[in-house]
Amino acid sequence: MTKFQLPPVIADLVIARDRVRRHYAVPGLAFTLDGKLVGDIGEAVAAELFGLTLKPGGGTGIDGHAPDGRSVQVKATGTGRGPVFRKVDARAEHLIFIAFDFEKLTGEVVFNGPEHIALRGMPETWANQRPVSPRMIRLLNEEVLPGDRLPIIERTPTGDIATPELA
Repeated sequence: MTKFQLPPVIADLVIARDRVRRHYAVPGLAFTLDGKLVGDIGEAVAAELFGLTLKPGGGTGIDGHAPDGRSVQVKATGTGRGPVFRKVDARAEHLIFIAFDFEKLTGEVVFNGPEHIALRGMPETWANQRPVSPRMIRLLNEEVLPGDRLPIIERTPTGDIATPELA
């Protein structure tokens, strides 16, 4: 699992949310980062970390493609829960699942591997949505072979993608 600091632009969003919380210190107004926003943050961060090309307008089952052409689904949480899956027509070849800790301005890549491994244990057919527990997704991640993981794209201090020198 890979831990990382949130990109500055996302950290700024969380800090702004915290300022709004303090300003409107009213019980019941939590200004939580959840739902579609966390999913969009997950896709943006995964694209930056792994060099993904995201599909315009998002996708159903496939959010984008890795530099090697693999189709990728990105799942994210800011609540500590595991990923939630729904039945879709097209499954991605690869899954990235990111858990954000917005209080600490950090994230962790909890699962990075073939999506079929993460779906192990799901029934053949189901309706609505099905969760995978946080503990189970971590255990399933341990089954992923190193060569089946997407590599993190290294960046230079200026933000450019670092290219390895040829020997």
